[in-house]
Amino acid sequence: MAQDSIGRKRPQERSRWSLYDERTQGLLFQVIVLALVVGLIAYLVNNTLINLERRQIKTGYGFLGRESGFEIGEWLIAFSPASTYGRALVVGFLNTLQVSLIGIVLATILGVVIGVASLSRNWLVAKLTSGYIHFLRNIPVLLQIILWYTLMTEERFLPHPRRAEPFLGTYLTQRGLYFPAPEWAPGWTFAVIGLVLGIIGVWLLTRWARDRQERTGKTFPLVWTGLAILIAVPLVFWAAGGAPTTFSWPALRGFNIVGGARVTPELAAVLFGLTVYTSAFIAEIVRAGILAVPKGQSEAARALGLKEGVVLRKIVLPQALRVIIPPLTSQYLNLTKNSSLSVAVGYPDLVSVANTTLNQTGQAIEAISIIMVVYLSTSLATSALMNWYNARKQLVER
Repeated sequence: MAQDSIGRKRPQERSRWSLYDERTQGLLFQVIVLALVVGLIAYLVNNTLINLERRQIKTGYGFLGRESGFEIGEWLIAFSPASTYGRALVVGFLNTLQVSLIGIVLATILGVVIGVASLSRNWLVAKLTSGYIHFLRNIPVLLQIILWYTLMTEERFLPHPRRAEPFLGTYLTQRGLYFPAPEWAPGWTFAVIGLVLGIIGVWLLTRWARDRQERTGKTFPLVWTGLAILIAVPLVFWAAGGAPTTFSWPALRGFNIVGGARVTPELAAVLFGLTVYTSAFIAEIVRAGILAVPKGQSEAARALGLKEGVVLRKIVLPQALRVIIPPLTSQYLNLTKNSSLSVAVGYPDLVSVANTTLNQTGQAIEAISIIMVVYLSTSLATSALMNWYNARKQLVER
């Protein structure tokens, strides 16, 4: 036996690969479980292929290159019945992405406002926000989407296009919201590029201003400077692109309104339903995050003479973010997945387009697998982005 530093004999170490070693047992159990899972998957796949062959059902994703032959009511990229099934699924995915991104932004803004207001010292504001949260959280989101769609398409609530009166060139009807929109020209593309560059510039300016304040203690008028950049840069690019000013205005033609741009009742109902439903959960998360910040922080800030808005923005919310971000990520994922319920009101999202594709081609496994992979990839990307942001906001221990 080996001896320790003071001459005592140490017991001989057990063999590393002994069956009685905890690490060996743990590894063995993992291998067994993995083998069982792989075997089960192989059995299910083989059984599925055999049944498909017996019923002479084609397999594979070759159908994605065939002509679709159906219309899609809303699209962000050009689409016609002559387009392929693959392009149709891309259109559905972009529609899902559009609803999810806009819904996340609106739900976050509304949820933060409601969450902060729920802690108001004003009795009426606190009770109204509390009622908003408890009422909307306990009604299924599908019912809310259907409710909004019913309100937007009933003539009792919104007029038919023939009886709608314009307001500043805008029509609000049961067929949607029609509003003026610029006609495409290179200048508008230049303006969008300028806006993107302006946002990047403001981000860089924010980092510089923060570093400067940490070094010198001097503040920088970031708000007004940032607004000036966001307005001036797109204007310069717009002017460089020819300064187009032509707009398409909606107007009544026959039984419908033509021209301009339109927000359909389906898109509006899905956005309203997802936004207000998710905002109620986000409001509770924000409220809990603010309450998690020690009261001494805000009391010390008030003792220094800081205004309530500054205390909330500079002291309370930055610390509350460390509690808010993890559950907020779950709500973003829920909103993205709940967008699949838009099929109930006819909005052509990924699930709706995939269902049409499935019914026409009969290839259910492939269509469902595409839906699963797309939602899985979107959720993993959202989680990765939020985890990165959460890591930046966490306290770094010395």
